[in-house]
Amino acid sequence: MKFKDFNFCDEVMDGIDAVGYDNPTPVQEQAIPPIMDKKDVIACAQTGTGKTAAYVLPLLHNVISKGGNHNRINALIISPTRELAIQIDQQLEGFSYFAGVSSVAVYGGGTGTAFDQERKAIREGADVIVATPGRLMSHLNMGYVKLDKLETLILDEADRMLDMGFLADIQRIISFLPENRQTLMFSATMPEEIRKLARKVMHNPIEINLAVSKPAENVLQGAYLVYDNQKNNLIRQLIQGKDDLKSVLIFSATKSSVKELEHDLKRMKFNVKAIHSDLDQSERNNVLQDFKNRKTQILVATDIVSRGIDIDNISLVINYNVPHDAEDYVHRVGRTARAEKTGVALTFINQKEIGSFKRIEKFIGSEVRKISLPADLGEGPSYEDKGRTQGKPGRKPFKFRKKGNPRT
Repeated sequence: MKFKDFNFCDEVMDGIDAVGYDNPTPVQEQAIPPIMDKKDVIACAQTGTGKTAAYVLPLLHNVISKGGNHNRINALIISPTRELAIQIDQQLEGFSYFAGVSSVAVYGGGTGTAFDQERKAIREGADVIVATPGRLMSHLNMGYVKLDKLETLILDEADRMLDMGFLADIQRIISFLPENRQTLMFSATMPEEIRKLARKVMHNPIEINLAVSKPAENVLQGAYLVYDNQKNNLIRQLIQGKDDLKSVLIFSATKSSVKELEHDLKRMKFNVKAIHSDLDQSERNNVLQDFKNRKTQILVATDIVSRGIDIDNISLVINYNVPHDAEDYVHRVGRTARAEKTGVALTFINQKEIGSFKRIEKFIGSEVRKISLPADLGEGPSYEDKGRTQGKPGRKPFKFRKKGNPRT
């Protein structure tokens, strides 16, 4: 199937051609037609499957086909984080370049000037508003946001918003909206809380379920059994001198550990930057942009970028700590091997995290290969899974090809 088969209006097709899209992903193929037909849709699909374009493209088509009304808000997209809101707004700008559809991103973390600019844009009207729940509530509480003519509501990363405690804000926001509207819900997982919310705010939704709660097949997964004092030297051996590793994303558990790891890697002369909540929004934007443009080789981050950030061609993802939740593991490793490309994801497991990682393996339905530490680092903890221990003969250290796909 090709994008032209959806019969988008010319302005949307020009935008698709401009960004080089050709074949839709499965979630796009299933979600676009009912959205164009103004039906409610609830779609469950993993990170990296193209779900943002799955709703942005038909939304733009519907706004353009109706003629638009720049004096009112036609569509509202709610996302859990400012980074995702920025990404969605960027995709809107890219796809609507030839269409003249207006959009404004509304999110916290900026200055008072930024808030004033958002307020002006909201008052003047925009076709689409992309907002985080808390920031939108700040504007709604001041009384000048008019959503009574809204036609489309989109909840992106709905499960993440509920995990972050935004349910009350979402319900409050929905109370400002007309009942006669189209509602779209996109989520990486579909817990019962999401289904309850869907029943309350949607009308006979079309259900699309592509999530399998497993990493993509083209992600090569591996794990090292390590003590904490071995981790940084292991990173050095994995990355140093590997010119083909153009972009490496390392997830660490806490803000303080992210800062410490950034400092240690800089001492090792690596080209590294960190992203965490102590940075203001402009600093975070600059860090992400440098990583996207490959000016920075290594990005160290908390889970703030584990979902929803559109960074292609990440060579290697490292879980410096085992994620607390199995689904977070899926989203972290999903940062690599996006858009049907191959990628590598490695997890460091200390002696206290073995039980947590076994639960992850049970969740994804497969055992992740345990890789021997380089000899000069010494022995790590034993895994003791069905008689297997770390360092068993035949399990060689991890290596990368200089060209082509990675291999073990």
